[in-house]
Amino acid sequence: MELWFSEHHTADVKLSLRVNKQLYSFQSDYQRIDVFDTVEFGRVLSLDGNIMLTERDEFIYDEMIVHVPMAVHPNVKKVLVIGAGDGGVVHELTRYESIKRIDLVEMDEEVIKACRQYLPENASRLDDRRVHIYFENGLKFIRKCESEYDLIIVDSNDPFGPAEGLFTKEFYGNCYKALKEDGIMVNQQGSPFYKEDATAMKRSHGRIASTFPISRVYQAHIPTYAAGYWLFGFASKKYHPVDDLDAEKWQKLNLRTKYYTTRLHKGAFYLPAFLEEMLQEVE
Repeated sequence: MELWFSEHHTADVKLSLRVNKQLYSFQSDYQRIDVFDTVEFGRVLSLDGNIMLTERDEFIYDEMIVHVPMAVHPNVKKVLVIGAGDGGVVHELTRYESIKRIDLVEMDEEVIKACRQYLPENASRLDDRRVHIYFENGLKFIRKCESEYDLIIVDSNDPFGPAEGLFTKEFYGNCYKALKEDGIMVNQQGSPFYKEDATAMKRSHGRIASTFPISRVYQAHIPTYAAGYWLFGFASKKYHPVDDLDAEKWQKLNLRTKYYTTRLHKGAFYLPAFLEEMLQEVE
């Protein structure tokens, strides 16, 4: 008997992966957590039936959400990560010796427990001495912060259900307040390809653009995400994501990456015509 995991991208489109074995399933106070071992993509973390990461392609997401702002901001010392309980974003951040503190805010402790056990490579740096984990609602946590962080990374679920509060104008305003005078916020913006996703993306970008003086969208190809086409938001009080890129400084760090390069960094901000038109509608 064949076992398949399917995620619906729309009512008429789904992505299916052949599964060797279901390794874990648990209903937490917030969501259903599943871990599968698949033939093509290795281990897969799913929350409420939606793929959060796979061992095969997670490096693309983590590298693009971390190294883009780190190659632009000249002096990141303190970082706030909201979501990302799997540990992948934290893993990339801890590669920078210049970072002195990483605050990780994850609402669901069970996600971290599952990833420590079944995705240990992702979670391997959660015990780094610079990492401080808070099991709280990200929206409530950030309300208490003011001029505290150089970089905020919002690695949330899609803007439906429990994560919806992390896509509001109030939340982005609180992120602005929590950043230092030259701070950067980066967030996942979903896919612009399917109608419902595109509507959510435009709504989110419009709110960010009305909050930050500099707001840009950049892109990456992630096979297991909707349409294989994913967007990130770059918002800053001071730095432009391309004009202020210090490629030479970043390259001297000798960080080995599998997806990100400083050449790709520039190209990721050059968007197709249909997406430019979408963004212009809400800016």
